[in-house]
Amino acid sequence: MTDQNQTADLGARCTALGPQAAAELLSKENPSKASRALQSLLPNAAQEILGCLDHAHLRAILEATPEEVAAEWNLESRYPQDSVGSLMEPPAGVFHPEETVLQTIDQLREITKGKLITYCFVTDAAGKLVGVVTMRDLLLNPPSSRLDELMLRDIFCLQPEASLLDAMKSTLNRHFPVYPVCDGSGRLVGLVRGQALAEAQAFELTAQAGSMVGVEKEERMATPLLQSLKFRHPWLQLNLATAFLAAFVVGIFEETIAQVVALAVFLPVLAGQSGNTGCQALAVTLRGMTLGELKTRKGATVVIKESLLGMANGILVGITAALGMLAFAFWQGNSNAWMLALIVFLAMTGSCVLSGAAGALVPMVLKRLGADPATASSIFLTTATDVVSMGLFLGLATWLIL
Repeated sequence: MTDQNQTADLGARCTALGPQAAAELLSKENPSKASRALQSLLPNAAQEILGCLDHAHLRAILEATPEEVAAEWNLESRYPQDSVGSLMEPPAGVFHPEETVLQTIDQLREITKGKLITYCFVTDAAGKLVGVVTMRDLLLNPPSSRLDELMLRDIFCLQPEASLLDAMKSTLNRHFPVYPVCDGSGRLVGLVRGQALAEAQAFELTAQAGSMVGVEKEERMATPLLQSLKFRHPWLQLNLATAFLAAFVVGIFEETIAQVVALAVFLPVLAGQSGNTGCQALAVTLRGMTLGELKTRKGATVVIKESLLGMANGILVGITAALGMLAFAFWQGNSNAWMLALIVFLAMTGSCVLSGAAGALVPMVLKRLGADPATASSIFLTTATDVVSMGLFLGLATWLIL
């Protein structure tokens, strides 16, 4: 395997492992090889790994890294990992308005030897971005034409402090290969490639499903066992605590269950159906948050809609579940068969209504509290649906039968 292939393989392994495990892997490699592997990664990925290295290995790798590349890595440390700045590369292909097409092409011959240039960016003496020149316009205009005569002046740019989610929303219908990044004064401070932006956001979206059940987005398939245990176990302890709450509710109605054994048979049916209803509402709400469709003023509308959907679904599945209870009760010779069927119908309808509302409310409440809306939402939602569905079912049975 050639040295280039080995470097590419090492970079791919670092991506699969995650920051901490990748840092441990690179600390065992030659600093030069480790540096080349880091250079093959996205800037934010390289920064995360560098931040996990001890001082000695970090210094050795930086000493083996070209100054301009090390400067890029230092630049990234000024911005949060989930921001546009974390993906930013230093600006390349930057020219001045008075330069001609011929002068620009001559400079590009040298620049393209080490950089991939898609657009030419035109800045004034203060470094402010004033225009963009496409390669097509550069090639089709006379050599003596000035850049300010053919540049595009209506420029779309990103800000380094903007979140990746906001950047995704603003670039949704643009699909540019490269986006300029400007600070508050309009000064060009870097570039972000569209591919890097799409990959970063795709990772955030795939991590969302894991976050719903307490799996940290930093965890990968290649994450070491002990690190995975550290990520997951606290959430399982929280889940156990909430499960005790549901068990406590069932315990309150122990006498009711002892007298009407048929109720115990339908408890998991009711809990499972209301849980699925809540998860459907949760998934739609989280998707709306991710895509920016959910506004604060629409929160109540979303909750009402999910409650009505829960009612409609609850009535339909409640009829089916009631028929099932009726058949089971008659088979057991229970004299309260019709009343048990009514209880199942009412409990199923009511719990689905409340589960739909909870599925919309849980992520909204987490967001209002300043937490990640996707973080362990499923755990909190499951607790709410279990407590409500079981409590409502057994409470109705106690009231209407006993």
